[in-house]
Amino acid sequence: MASTSDIRNGLCIHYNHDIFKIIEFLHVKPGKGPAFVRTKLKSVTTGKVIDNTFSAGHKIEEVRVETHKFQFLYNDGEGYHFMNTEDYTQIALQENALDRPDLMKEGEVVTILINSEDGSPLSVDLPASVILEITSTEPGVKGNTATNATKPATVETGASINVPLFINEGDKIKVDTTKGTYKERVKE
Repeated sequence: MASTSDIRNGLCIHYNHDIFKIIEFLHVKPGKGPAFVRTKLKSVTTGKVIDNTFSAGHKIEEVRVETHKFQFLYNDGEGYHFMNTEDYTQIALQENALDRPDLMKEGEVVTILINSEDGSPLSVDLPASVILEITSTEPGVKGNTATNATKPATVETGASINVPLFINEGDKIKVDTTKGTYKERVKE
């Protein structure tokens, strides 16, 4: 049994007869009254995100997980297929187990959390950032750069991301996978 002081991003817990992954948390100590922890929980079975508040010291049942490196192979419309980089076994996961499937390109190495008790995959963690190529975007308008102006661009995986005006088709950019936002242009 863990308590609210053990809460961290990525922790998997048993809650309401389901397994949830903590995606966001905030310890709050108000001037009056007891401390509490405000959390955002994502169900690993349905993908649904809920908000929940735990009072300080509340006992939570932690799920023991193992992490393994898997390589993303392909998406066949029914599921996303991954291969374990150590023993080359393959697994297929539904889209709701992935946080940002639109940012994964074939060959990407990801971390998959696996439940130690029954061996079932719980969730897929992408690297902190990925490098993707711009496949289509409008040309930037000269002189329209007084502020941090952005324009929509489509990357090689099909995701749409807002990028600065100086980014052109064929450029490679680094994308933050947690927010799905542009970080920087990558030079070859």
